[in-house]
Amino acid sequence: MISHHATRGLLLLFAGALLAGCAARPVVMAPPPPVVSPRDDLFVVLPGPDGKAGAVTVTHGGERLVLDQPYAGARIRERGRLEAARVPESEVRDVFGETLGALPPRPVSFTVFFEFSRDELTAESRDAFREISAEIARRPAVEIIVIGHTDRVGPLEHNDALSLQRAARVRRSLVEAGVAADRIEIAGRGEREPLVPTGDEVPEPRNRRVEITVR
Repeated sequence: MISHHATRGLLLLFAGALLAGCAARPVVMAPPPPVVSPRDDLFVVLPGPDGKAGAVTVTHGGERLVLDQPYAGARIRERGRLEAARVPESEVRDVFGETLGALPPRPVSFTVFFEFSRDELTAESRDAFREISAEIARRPAVEIIVIGHTDRVGPLEHNDALSLQRAARVRRSLVEAGVAADRIEIAGRGEREPLVPTGDEVPEPRNRRVEITVR
């Protein structure tokens, strides 16, 4: 929100003089009218990492606007009316650049995949660690959440343990890459949260995974 308001203070001038042995009355100078900058309040909905936007409702003077699209905006100018606006990304940077620059980076999520019934990463996922390490290096006070998963092959108890082993394997790899262990939180979900729903005892490579959130 941008709001500018300036008011010039009152200026009182008192003059005293003696003329022919008599004191003159104080002279009071009328102040100039206050100078007020034009009002221009701006509200903008920004997109998330997936390009989608949430929703916010702006109300003013009995008027109401729902902003639910990326870069949808609302303005309140000097006449006090609420106006819908589409705000270009360039204007958002100009107006809110300093504020946005002070915000921490948004969380970023990665997914790596594992060999069947093992805590060994697939070859493709081993290569993905370079990208994960680069993202971690961008954040001076990084926090990492690592959650392991399995497919539905095998007993529930076995899959619970295997999912935690996979998460622990990722944590070891991150620590070896220089991340402090106390910055990494791990958990195992077993087969309870499949990426691809399947029947019991159905192997599904995309469910044999670990999800890594860097924030």
